[in-house]
Amino acid sequence: MDERADIDVAALVARLAERREELLRLASAGKQDQAPVELDQSRIGRLSRMDALQGQEMAKEISRRRTLEVSRIDAALSRVEEGEFGYCLRCGKPIAAKRLDLDPTVPNCIDCAQQRERH
Repeated sequence: MDERADIDVAALVARLAERREELLRLASAGKQDQAPVELDQSRIGRLSRMDALQGQEMAKEISRRRTLEVSRIDAALSRVEEGEFGYCLRCGKPIAAKRLDLDPTVPNCIDCAQQRERH
């Protein structure tokens, strides 16, 4: 497929790369929050431990979402390399420039995305 003239692919790639680096940095910094909570009741009370467990679960969910976002970014960067960036993976039509500007990782045009949500 031809590179699209209506979108600045280089700027979108730079945004994707910057976001990817930020996510990886945050993931590295957040590893400690996912550490197992100690059972030592003499050190922390039961309610504090429950708060710690809740914090741990939230940290795991944040980590899962970061991993998913990095995967979406990697897929978008692969589409750039393959010359398929900016085109719907389902129907092959161009994805609206505003949609790509909002989220450069989107793989489908709005029509296909809405169609997929209905099924």
